[in-house]
Amino acid sequence: MTTTAPTRRTWIALAAAGSAALLAGAFGFQYLGGLLPCAMCIWQRWPHAVAIALGAIGMAIPSAIVAGLGALSMLGNAGIALYHTGVERDWWEGPTSCSGSGIADMNVADLLNPDMGTGIVLCDEVAWEMLGLSMASWNGLGSLALAGLWIVAATRPRRA
Repeated sequence: MTTTAPTRRTWIALAAAGSAALLAGAFGFQYLGGLLPCAMCIWQRWPHAVAIALGAIGMAIPSAIVAGLGALSMLGNAGIALYHTGVERDWWEGPTSCSGSGIADMNVADLLNPDMGTGIVLCDEVAWEMLGLSMASWNGLGSLALAGLWIVAATRPRRA
């Protein structure tokens, strides 16, 4: 009995499914768990959306270029997640628009404006963590793993 190695299309599907799972998890924490995302959390969702779209393209056209773009998307997301983790851990300053330091710059009308949402979610506070790692940290690790899948996809034959 012979077995064939997974094709590029299979690896692309796995990588895109991983992004879909991480994105579904983020929406689950938001809508089921009640954890509102900060601005940097939203930034981390976009590369997953790009990876899902690239996965759809990769199903039709399983090219190394599509897989390479998927890897770049996840490496970029890992960078955003690392930046966010550093802001949460006070390793460096974050954007003033969503860090504790930026709140002082807002006026009372902005703070009381009902159109601004249910509240300001600060990027420099850890809203949830497991095993000492924040959601941003876990997303970064997941994004690195998914980048690895995309890289494997880029180096595999198109067909078995």
